[in-house]
Amino acid sequence: MALWSAAAGGQGQPPASPNAADQGLAQRGRDLYAQSCAGCHGQDLRGRKGQGPALRGVGAAAVDFYLSTGRMPLADPTDEPVRADPAFSKRDIGALVAYVAGFGGPAIPTANPDRGDIARGKEAFTESCAGCHQVAARGGIVTGAFVPALTDATPRQIAEAVRVGPYLMPQFGEKQIDQGELDDIAAYVRAQRNPDNRGGWAIGNIGPIPEGLIAWLLAGVVLLGVVRALGERAR
Repeated sequence: MALWSAAAGGQGQPPASPNAADQGLAQRGRDLYAQSCAGCHGQDLRGRKGQGPALRGVGAAAVDFYLSTGRMPLADPTDEPVRADPAFSKRDIGALVAYVAGFGGPAIPTANPDRGDIARGKEAFTESCAGCHQVAARGGIVTGAFVPALTDATPRQIAEAVRVGPYLMPQFGEKQIDQGELDDIAAYVRAQRNPDNRGGWAIGNIGPIPEGLIAWLLAGVVLLGVVRALGERAR
């Protein structure tokens, strides 16, 4: 894997941090980047064709999202980034975020489900998210990708995904989803982790179609049993 070095002409050096603590964190991030990221994203963060996109200007939000959800690093550049256990510790993720954020881009956004309203969140989620993640936030399949379930996503990761638009997901700015709606969506997604299953058997909370199929299957078995019983009585 390619490593950053002084021979790169300092192109991989971010702007100076305002204090020694930030400088130390960014320095650690630079070392980690050289070891684990430069091979695909380039020594100067400008990307490598067919390997990985440029990271200059992506900001802290994108880096924190991809690393905290274990979507990076990829074993192969052609793989779809899917949720997994993070490859780095929280401390190392913080260092990498500090380093890449030094090259510009948006900060890490926030979402507070305690400030949100579940009913409004359901409305906003249905309008902007359910088409791919389905209304129960259990994920699905779209052309060219698997859509993840959101039951393990933290409020911060939800906010990051909305603002960053990872992989094939569209990016939503403040004009599309403002902070209040973002809090509402976070509240709704949190509620979907343990929904109130008033109908009894939840069947994974994956929607009415599989529930209907199960119902028809059970009904079919019962009907076959009734027909067989009637046939035997007719003999």
